[in-house]
Amino acid sequence: MASFIPRKGPGGRKVWQAHIRRRGYPAQVRTFDTKAQAEAWAATIESEIARGVFVSRTEAEATTLGEALDRYLAEVTPQKRRPENEAGFVRRWKARPLAHRILATIRGKDIATYIQERRSDGVGANTIRLELALLSHLFNVARKEWGMESLTNPVELVRKPRLPSGRDRRLVGDEEARLLEAARNYGGEIAPIITWAIETAMRRGTISAMRWEHVNRQARTLQIPDPRPQKPGRPKPTPKFLPLSTRALAILDALPRQIDGRVWSMRPDSITQAFERVCKAAGIEGLTFHDLRHEAASRLFERGLNSMEVAAITGHKTLQMLKRYTHLRAEDLVGKLG
Repeated sequence: MASFIPRKGPGGRKVWQAHIRRRGYPAQVRTFDTKAQAEAWAATIESEIARGVFVSRTEAEATTLGEALDRYLAEVTPQKRRPENEAGFVRRWKARPLAHRILATIRGKDIATYIQERRSDGVGANTIRLELALLSHLFNVARKEWGMESLTNPVELVRKPRLPSGRDRRLVGDEEARLLEAARNYGGEIAPIITWAIETAMRRGTISAMRWEHVNRQARTLQIPDPRPQKPGRPKPTPKFLPLSTRALAILDALPRQIDGRVWSMRPDSITQAFERVCKAAGIEGLTFHDLRHEAASRLFERGLNSMEVAAITGHKTLQMLKRYTHLRAEDLVGKLG
């Protein structure tokens, strides 16, 4: 049987502490404002024990979200593909009032309130979804690996923000010619980098990380570099290779060799800054460097490659992701219809 002991709580007010001890089970202790609440809780726990479905809530009811985030950052984040990005999401969660709440007390309505607050702050739907994905994974890890089997994942109980339709900006008219002319006038590496991005669909970070040792001229392939620094304990990624077109090889052949072995001297931020200046000089509006990846993926489809072949080049893991990066023009498909 459970026992109920009156205690002095904060401010000297009376609270009730419920104690449950059963052979073969860990002792359960919890404090409530009223005796009725303590009795109701004890009845639930004793019923679960009697039915053989009891799962200890002790750790889940003693760990705050902030403490769980610290453990997640130390144990789980280092194994992720982009740990630095996830560390940023952890810091954002820890700055929220919700971080002071006990894990077992966080409900779906708390997550729904968080979503509304982030929307009011002008945060984009995709950013909110990424933040929720981290929290959802934390609850799943806590439940499956940290001995908190009683936890319910509150993120799974709410509707996620709907993602906006993907950007459909492509080069139109004479924009490519104007862009490259302005890039050549700007000087440096930005002109061949733009051409390389359109030809290979590579991201700016991956482009910046390219090294000559990864180029196999005979096989016409490039080992895709990982822009992340390798850290002790992090699994080494499986090498991936990009097939190189004749135009891509010509771009590489025209480049001077650098003593440090890097193909390009420009860093990702420098590429973005130079690209923005080139677009301004060319009178082109609404175009980002990442849009060149959209352009490249669409052109691969227009050349007749199928979805799996394009994904092998662009590196997209799912066809749904690839679809968001691909914008085929009707006029370019007319010839295939006969």
